[in-house]
Parts: sequence; C-alpha cells; structure tokens
Amino acid sequence: MIHVAGTQRAAARFDHVATQLRGMELLSAPMFNKGSAFTAPERDALGLHGLLPPQPMALEDQIHRNYDAYCKCRSDLERHVFLRAIQDRNEVLFYALMRRHIIEMAPMIYAPTVAKGASRFSHLYRKPRGLFFSYPLRDRLCEILANRPYRDVDVIVVTDGERVLGIGDQGVGGMAISIGKLSLYTLMGGVHPSRTLPVVLDVGTNNAELREDSLYLGWRHERVTGDDYLAFVDAFVDAVRTELPDVLLQWEDFAKPHARPLLERYRDRLCTFNDDIQGTAAVALGAIVAALKASRQRLREQTVVIVGAGGAGTGVAEYLLAAMCGDGLSEAEARRRFYLVDVDGPLHDGMNGLSPVQRRFAQPRSAVAGWGRDGRVSLLQVMQNVDASVLIGTSGQPGLFTEDVVRAMAGKVEHPIIFPLSNPTERLEAQPNDLVEWSDGRALICTGTPFAPIQHRSRTVHIGQANNFYVFPALGLAVAASGARRVSDGMMRAAAAALAECSPALKDISASLLPSLGDIETVSKHIALAVGLAAQSEGLAPGGDEAQLRRRIDDAFWSPHYPQLIAAASPAPD
Repeated sequence: MIHVAGTQRAAARFDHVATQLRGMELLSAPMFNKGSAFTAPERDALGLHGLLPPQPMALEDQIHRNYDAYCKCRSDLERHVFLRAIQDRNEVLFYALMRRHIIEMAPMIYAPTVAKGASRFSHLYRKPRGLFFSYPLRDRLCEILANRPYRDVDVIVVTDGERVLGIGDQGVGGMAISIGKLSLYTLMGGVHPSRTLPVVLDVGTNNAELREDSLYLGWRHERVTGDDYLAFVDAFVDAVRTELPDVLLQWEDFAKPHARPLLERYRDRLCTFNDDIQGTAAVALGAIVAALKASRQRLREQTVVIVGAGGAGTGVAEYLLAAMCGDGLSEAEARRRFYLVDVDGPLHDGMNGLSPVQRRFAQPRSAVAGWGRDGRVSLLQVMQNVDASVLIGTSGQPGLFTEDVVRAMAGKVEHPIIFPLSNPTERLEAQPNDLVEWSDGRALICTGTPFAPIQHRSRTVHIGQANNFYVFPALGLAVAASGARRVSDGMMRAAAAALAECSPALKDISASLLPSLGDIETVSKHIALAVGLAAQSEGLAPGGDEAQLRRRIDDAFWSPHYPQLIAAASPAPD
C-alpha cells in the first residue's frame, strides 16, 4: 500500500516527496510517474536510466504533445478512453492537461460521454482503479477496504450501478461513474487524487444483456434485493466507519427505491450525501435563484412544475420549498405552488403508493379534478391549468417539453424558466434551440449537458449547464478544509446561494445562468467558503473566523505539478 505522508493540505503543497519506488515499479505508479519529465538527478537516484528516452521534457511539453494526440481522436468515446489511459499512467499530467482544456475535455471524462464508458466498461477495461465490493465476498468487506491503494482517503464515491445517468442498470460498469466523479473532485475541487476512492457495490445486475455478455466483469446474477441488499450495504458502511471514520461518502446513481432510503438511513451516521438528490437540487436552486435575480423576480411568487417525481425531482422540490419559506411563505402556502408530474400525471392525495416526500408535495385531488380525460392528465393540460413560471425536467424522457407545452407556458410569463435536466443528451426533455424558438427568445434555460450558444434574431443566447460539478467538488473541498463531520441540507443550500452569486446573467440576462468552467477554481473556493461557514454555524465543524477558513481552503486546493522525487531508504530486513 502506498502511503502519501501528511494531511491533504500537506500533500497539496508538497514539493519534495521521498519514495522507495524505483525503476519500472515507479513508472507503473500513476501518482508518482512523470514519464519523460523525470529530471537527470531523479533518473540517477531512482534507477530510471535506459527506461526512458534520454531527453527530459517539461510538463508543458507533455501537455502539448498529448493534446495533439487527443485532437486526432475520432469520437467522444475514443477521447474518453484516451484521457482515462493518461490518468492510469500519469495522474499529474492527466490533471494538468484537463485544467488547460477544461471546457473542451470535462464532457469527455464525465457527462455525457461517461455514459458510453459505463455501458462499455467491461469491453474497455485495462487497468485496476478503485475497489469492487462483490456480494459473494460479503463476509470479507473489511479485507477489501484494507486493499485500497492509498491509506488516507478524504472522499469516496460509491454506486451500485443500477441507475447510471439515463441509461439504466450497468452493473459493475457503474465504476466508470465513480471514477469520473472523483476526477472532478480533483479537477474542480482541488481534492488530492491520492485521497479519493471510487467504489462499486456489485450486487448483480438485472440487465440480461450484461449477464449474457462473455466479457462482463461483474457477478453474473440478478440483483440482490430486500433485507439481503440492505444487510450488504450496512456491512459496507460499517467497514467504512471503522476504517475511514472521517471520510466524505457520496452516494451516486442508486435507483429510486434505494436512493432516498439509504440517504436517510446513514446521513446521521457518517459524513455523507446523495448527489442525485442533494447535488442536483442545489445546482437547480442556484440556477433558479440566478434566473430570478437576473429577471428581477421573487422566488415566493413562482409556481413550479417538476416532471419526474423521483429522487432528483423531489430533491429539487424540497430545496425550492425551503427557499420559498425563507422568502416569507409558510410551508402550506409554498407547497400549493408545486406541481410534481409523474407517469400518471400530477401527484395528488388520492393516489396510492406515494412515498412520504411525494405525498408532501401532492396537491388536493379536487385541485386537479377535471383537467384531463379518463383520469389521465397530460403535461400540456397541466400547463394549461397552471400559471407555471418554472418548468423542470428530471424524467429522462426525451421530447416531453413539446412546442405546445412551451408556448402555453410562455404565453403567461415574460421569462419562463425552463430546465430540461436529464442526461445524457438524448434523454433531454427538449432541445434548447427549440426552447429558445418556442419562447420567442424569452426563456431562461439550463440543461443537464453542455450546449453551444444559440443565435436568435440579433441576440446570442447562452445555455447554462446545470451540472452537479458546480457543487460536489466544492463540497469535498469544504469538508476537507473545515473538518465538517456531517453534510446538512443547510450546507447544500448555502452552496446554491453562493453559486447564484457567481452567475454571469446577473450582469447580462442573455448570458449563461451558471459560470464558465474556465472560472471553476474561483467558483469552487467561493462555494466551499459558504459551505464551510454554514457547517460552522450549524455546529457541524470546528469554529473559526472566515479569514482562517479561507486560508485553509486555499491551502487544501491541490494543483497538478510534479514534486521533486527523492530516493527513500529501504526498510531494514526482518
């Protein structure tokens, strides 16, 4: 096991590292490998002469050479594989290259391209990364966790691969999601790469095509369910609490029946959050607050329609509800302004099988009576009967926001706020160019995946990407810098408010509602400060003044650079 000495703050600033690795063993360690950038003294001390071309190269030259090769890739999947290969051999070069071309490359290592990587995971597998906790080894989870490559871990991203983005059950292919998320923790939140751990819980897969694929690398069994599933997750959490009690654990891409129950089960036992529920909600809230500030409106005056009443949709509703109450409404008044729409139409209190959070937002049955025919209510009928000013899609159903739906909305409000948040791109509820056209250029739009600016008559309309990467990397930075013991919804809402403060649309309503990725380090530090201060005010982190916390955030933020490697003395033989 490789041990990186010191705290994350020390690792972030370390310019000299002693290592016992030499020769090919060193070149095979991605956290320490420099490739052609090893200096002559390092080659002397570490047994590298002859293993590398003789001319040392600077990191800048390596970036240039690899970007040239990247530009020759012919598809997004090929670009994804190319970047992951660099990450597997040289972590510093990978992050330096990504930093230099972050706007272009971020979609290649995460949404939307990572969905292709997840679906092809077993076919593309090359080198081990992260930990696989497989159900047949359920009695050996502590042993598996002890096999982690780096002892000190600040952030774990864990998935069971059941609901990967919008493409469904990918089994152990979900590991691609955990790897991609943690890459963004480092790239955007400055969390040292050696202090991250991607995890997949392999409890089988209900994807018959995967089980029948001769190359599938996971347990070929239908998914474990019920008490057996819960006992397995309990055992995993117990192992984490024992071995890594201070880690931040992120739940990722769990299906609706498990996502919220697991969050509620563990949120008071360790420092944990569900990004699909809380991260999505925080980013959506931040973008909506920015849109309202840009158009000079009050949140308390809005009526919200959310299509897709699963974990993401109800999470957005909860954060918006809390913000409305913070803007002066009672909870009862605020709840009357929400219409959550699922496959059976708008949720109402006459429906069976609603979860507690869905029932919280269900309208009285009498309020929606007579809207549809034969007991069915379409989205268009909802929009015709409600003066909706905010329309959010988390359904994964492409084309739901039709021209009739958008025109019905735009006919009632000056600046309709429309967020088709599903991903990957082919799952979007509407294409942004259509939304601009159907709203006569008045809609304020965010999508779940990136889009180029759109020309509408004499204006250029910028489309914000409401991606969770604005929040979760900053959260990781905040927890590491502040020492927070838990993640609260108050901390997440503080992140949303800080994100809204960074919106370019506050100066120009045609600009993006969310900041450019080119400014992500500044944005992440701003959000991390707000989150850390919220944790302190809630008693979830040690106290301290703002200036002190700001210094700790700056110190904790790792930037990719090559430290000088020094040969450490070998341990004495037994």
